[in-house]
Amino acid sequence: MPFEDLKRAEIKDGDRILEQISAYIGKDLLDKWYPLSIDRQYGGYFTDISYDWKILPEQHKMIVTQARYVWTASRAARMFGKDVYAEAAMHGYDFLRNSMWDQKNGGFYQMRDRRGQVCDFLGFFDEKRTYGNAFAVYGLAALYELTHDGKVLDLAREGFKWIEAHACDVKQKGYFQFLAPDGNPYDRSSSYKTKAYDDVELGYKDQNSSIHLLEAYTELYKVWPDPELKRKLTDLLTLIRDVITTKKGYMNLFFHNDWTPLSFRDTPKEIREKNYRLDHVSFGHDYETGFLMLEASHVLGLKDDTATLSTAKRMVDHAIENGWDKENGGFFDAGYYFAGESKCTIIQPTKNWWAQAEALNVLLLMSRIFPESGVYPEYFARQWRYVDKFLLDHEHGDWFEGGLDKEPHFKTGPKGHIWKCNYHTGRAMMNCMKMLAHNSSATMKQERFKRLKEESDEFISHWQNTAKKIA
Repeated sequence: MPFEDLKRAEIKDGDRILEQISAYIGKDLLDKWYPLSIDRQYGGYFTDISYDWKILPEQHKMIVTQARYVWTASRAARMFGKDVYAEAAMHGYDFLRNSMWDQKNGGFYQMRDRRGQVCDFLGFFDEKRTYGNAFAVYGLAALYELTHDGKVLDLAREGFKWIEAHACDVKQKGYFQFLAPDGNPYDRSSSYKTKAYDDVELGYKDQNSSIHLLEAYTELYKVWPDPELKRKLTDLLTLIRDVITTKKGYMNLFFHNDWTPLSFRDTPKEIREKNYRLDHVSFGHDYETGFLMLEASHVLGLKDDTATLSTAKRMVDHAIENGWDKENGGFFDAGYYFAGESKCTIIQPTKNWWAQAEALNVLLLMSRIFPESGVYPEYFARQWRYVDKFLLDHEHGDWFEGGLDKEPHFKTGPKGHIWKCNYHTGRAMMNCMKMLAHNSSATMKQERFKRLKEESDEFISHWQNTAKKIA
């Protein structure tokens, strides 16, 4: 098909998808969560919510989820201007400050009970994680951009400084993930012994806390262009792009302290399979990180950053080539490069919700940065069809936890738990709306949306110009 015909087909597809997303994102996504998730008795947000939007009896509040609620509501309030979103966003601040923040030692606890008190859920007690503290900074930075409330920025800056004082490895770069109640990093040789469920990861550095620190510091730098923050953000971008990401275009997941990748591919089968959690290809994390790196580079003001764009593109292309389900669409959850094999084998053919949401965002972004490629628009349209068919709950609203083509039991699975809320889905759908909108779109009638659209267009234009410099 000639390029102009492809372009017309893409615009037609885009208009249809924009209309569908615009109709869904308010009534069937954001309005399902806010104000329902607001815990007006004890503060913060309800975590555990049934498939048909009933608040479940047991409630545990993890810093990751609490901060994600703040971030999504802040972004939704900026885009749509609804009071309920603004109220929901600010509501989370007091719980983060008074219940999640350690008043004695600093830092955000990983887990609290509904009342904001210590609990033994998953064995966290008073422990902290760098990953969780990163999300607190992320949510608070977005809230400050919405409210311009000085106390919100103060807490975000406290969070940043605490991470740097306690989790940063000044000798070998990067950050330690496991932090004791007093904030000190610990590993298997430490006198402190954890009871937490994630102790299989103890003693390693990891890509996941690294990429979400990148995300958090990017968000904070938008509203607080501090020189030290800029240096730390630049270091993270370089580390993720040049050390964590492989030449093939996927990330190693865990590392020894000197950044030697943790690999079990040369071990016996039973050991390798036991350790897949620590060593596999996570397609969703890869293309999500491609987007996060582009955001970080742009916010830092880096010019002609072909290294970051080339790496991000390679990560998306690797996922399409190796992780795409050619039968039903969507990206599989995990693959593996077995010893002696150059082809990536799928080891986990399920399709969790967050990775499918992130795919929508990055595929559409790549179609805009590389407009003459017919690949990205095609895969974006196919991805939307997959999401619409197998992940959107058209009866009750929101997204199923996994694609029903692989995990039909999720039709009655919970809408919310400590790892699932509205952050990945909200971000993806809001970003897609901005990228798909044009002057004749109904959404463009709102001034606040026009400003956000201009920001999105400038971001894309920046990377389009960079793409012209890639050999």
